[in-house]
Amino acid sequence: MEIIELLPELSLLRFPVGQAYLWRDGDELTLIDAGAIGAGALIAEAVTGLGLHPRDVRRIVLTHFHEDHAGGAGEFAALSGAPVLAHRLDAPFVRSEMPGPPPLFEDWERPLHAEAAKLLPPPSARRVLPAEVVEVSDGEVLDFGGGARVVGAPGHTDGSIGLHLPEHGVLFTGDAVASVPPDGRVLMGVFNLDRERTVESFRKLAALDTEVACFGHGDPVRRGASAVLRAAVERDHGAASASPE
Repeated sequence: MEIIELLPELSLLRFPVGQAYLWRDGDELTLIDAGAIGAGALIAEAVTGLGLHPRDVRRIVLTHFHEDHAGGAGEFAALSGAPVLAHRLDAPFVRSEMPGPPPLFEDWERPLHAEAAKLLPPPSARRVLPAEVVEVSDGEVLDFGGGARVVGAPGHTDGSIGLHLPEHGVLFTGDAVASVPPDGRVLMGVFNLDRERTVESFRKLAALDTEVACFGHGDPVRRGASAVLRAAVERDHGAASASPE
């Protein structure tokens, strides 16, 4: 796992597939996403490397239920005692009450998904279920980062969310938005349940006032993120006209 400091308060944790983020408020941490099965111990090592203890993580916020974001949530929750937060529409899948709906792949996405799956634990791997999953809703404000607003961003999954920290100009997009090598081109995320709803969520997130944009996959935009996201929306999907409200 690679650890990259983006801001004094913000670190990126990069896994073989996908990534998570640690936000620091003094001696309290918030984990945004939790990697795949097996990531719990790696996240605990990252927290210790910051001079803190896993118990200093007060909450684990999931942007959606997919394995590369939620698979390690139960493991790290057991180590830290932190509750897991997820949108009410994705929470049943995080709890494994039922299987989540699969993406509706574009033909060109199938080989990409097959390659990514090779880097994930096998389907037989046992996932530790979170002891507590707290459901959140669009517009709710969470107690970190000066007030982190939950931004409903459905399409990748029905319960996909972004997190916007206006005080710091930071946006976590989950998989609604991504960047790709080698040039960090920003574009809508892949492997979606509903492509048109994902486009609308991309527009909604791009309309927010953001300096730093953190994606579920790919390098973050560290400066002038609003302009970068809006240009990407206009380039690929027409002008960004949706209100952030």
